[in-house]
Amino acid sequence: MKKLILSAAFLAFAGIASVKANETNSLQAITVQQDSTTKTPVKIEDLPDAVKATLASEKYKDWAPLAAYLVTDGKKTEYYQVDVKKAEETASLKIGKDGVVVE
Repeated sequence: MKKLILSAAFLAFAGIASVKANETNSLQAITVQQDSTTKTPVKIEDLPDAVKATLASEKYKDWAPLAAYLVTDGKKTEYYQVDVKKAEETASLKIGKDGVVVE
């Protein structure tokens, strides 16, 4: 009798705890966007005069330029990315060819 009750309880538990796994046949579209941004290294001394003037302005004069890049994105906009350092703090400035800082 014990075995019968134990077997019935086991079957009831197995019936309740069984997982209903269904195979899904849904297809998902995966899209990959190609980044068309190019980043060309530029020497600090080869930067345009307007960019050098911006770096020498009162706002940025305490920052020392470390590296510069000419960045061209897919929209054909060009700006200079200048990596700068002040004490232990580092930052990157985006400056247009006309010397205006791009946000």
